[in-house]
Amino acid sequence: MPIEITMPRLSDTMQAGTIVKWNVQEGQKVKSGDVVADIETDKATMELQSFDDGTVASLPVSEGQNVPIGTVIMVLATGKEDPATIKSSQGASGGSAQARPVAAAAERAPEPAGGNAPVATLTQSTNGAHSQSGTGEGGRVFASPLAKKIAAESGMNLTGVQGTGPGGRIIRKDVEAALAGGGRPTAEAPKASAASPVRAAPALSHAGASLASRTIPLSNMRRVIASRLVESKTTIPHYQVTVEADMDALLALRAQLNEQLAAQGVKLSVNDFLVRACALAMHQHPYINARWSGKPGAETIEYLADVNIGIAISLPVHEDGTGGGLVVATVRSADQIGLRQISAQSKSLSEKARGKGLSPQEMSDSTFTISNLGMFGVTHFTAIINPPNAAILAVGAAVQRPVVRGGQVVPGHVMSMTMSSDHRIIDGAMAAQYLNTVKELLEKPATLLV
Repeated sequence: MPIEITMPRLSDTMQAGTIVKWNVQEGQKVKSGDVVADIETDKATMELQSFDDGTVASLPVSEGQNVPIGTVIMVLATGKEDPATIKSSQGASGGSAQARPVAAAAERAPEPAGGNAPVATLTQSTNGAHSQSGTGEGGRVFASPLAKKIAAESGMNLTGVQGTGPGGRIIRKDVEAALAGGGRPTAEAPKASAASPVRAAPALSHAGASLASRTIPLSNMRRVIASRLVESKTTIPHYQVTVEADMDALLALRAQLNEQLAAQGVKLSVNDFLVRACALAMHQHPYINARWSGKPGAETIEYLADVNIGIAISLPVHEDGTGGGLVVATVRSADQIGLRQISAQSKSLSEKARGKGLSPQEMSDSTFTISNLGMFGVTHFTAIINPPNAAILAVGAAVQRPVVRGGQVVPGHVMSMTMSSDHRIIDGAMAAQYLNTVKELLEKPATLLV
């Protein structure tokens, strides 16, 4: 039987997505795990993977088309079906039954409210080609929905913007580049800022200056963050336990390793050691690597075999106050891999999160989360549990201060760690025992190398 792949829900509030790029074509064989398309949401571009083996029989949705969740966007022929037969049968019936009304709705889609700023239509030109400026026949501007949204919010005219997307379509990075270069505002809108969309260190305002009052709409990501964290804080009984670790030995080992590995382009961070220590400590305290599950009246505690450590990654805030947010990237089987693999995965996930965005798979299945604000000079804070995890570790900076060793007061680096735990699963003594194991691993870091 042919398999229909539909537009997935990549966030709790996502209603539609845009096919930015197809990485496959009709007649091409694909395997489970292959990335078949790049999908753009209002926050980022994510990869769509196939979960089946087969041959692409039909691609009823074109690049650049915005379609609701559940719309059939690709049909795979599996087994002995003939892809050509499947495609011809769809063509005889006018294409996918689910895709047809979507295309019609796109033709009728109204322009966003808020003025006369030019916006792109969702239809494509008859020959499928767009000019490199992103402007087609009749003065129509071809742009992705996210690009239009950013332009409208910034009061920017898209006419003349160079498009680098499929067929010359204007995409998010084109708008951001134009804004950074001083994009043209519309006649009705205030002039757009020529500053970079990513917030830089601001200059100090003159004495007596006041802030401008403004209201910005919630992004889908900010809406999901708000919903999930309110749910976490109001449904999970949080409590916190704090320990301090002597970091001198670890910092010395890290410096030695980075010096030896510099020629290979490897640079270990304190967070890499933290991920390794937290993962190894689970073997002595498996009740931390757990989650609360089951229906009301039939609840259970599930102890998990995989140790997948989530790393909280902050996203850049744009000049207009939009952007920002937080994602949790997953380092899988962190107890089974070494520091170099943890470092490589962490760097790759961080760069991807702040660039094109993480895939749903890269943000799923964490069993414990680390939130580290030490790079911002924060010495102590508490974090909200990331469901369905049972705990989250908030880590501060390793700061130098007077410590007592052998009855003598000497300088030393100390790092504070505060674990928020779900009291339904983890009692206070259990949290303390786990944290003391993590502390011991960090203070005697040679164990983390084997």
